[in-house]
Amino acid sequence: MDELKEYDISQFKGVRELLVPLVIREIMKSRNVNEEDAFHLLYSSFLYSKLERESTKLWHLSPCALRELLNEELETGAITFPEEA
Repeated sequence: MDELKEYDISQFKGVRELLVPLVIREIMKSRNVNEEDAFHLLYSSFLYSKLERESTKLWHLSPCALRELLNEELETGAITFPEEA
């Protein structure tokens, strides 16, 4: 059972490592910021604290959808999570 849990966690980390650069590119385009600023916006966000958790299932969302959630957080201070997340 522990082996399965370790596999699930490592698989999630892999997905997150592939997803984050795509989200960063979306942030750079939408907010007209450089890569460093985009990383700061994402990593300091409430959204990212939720994205880090496999159980939230936010990693199922597209980079564009995640960018929109981040923009909502930055503009309103809150996030309306989709029901499937």
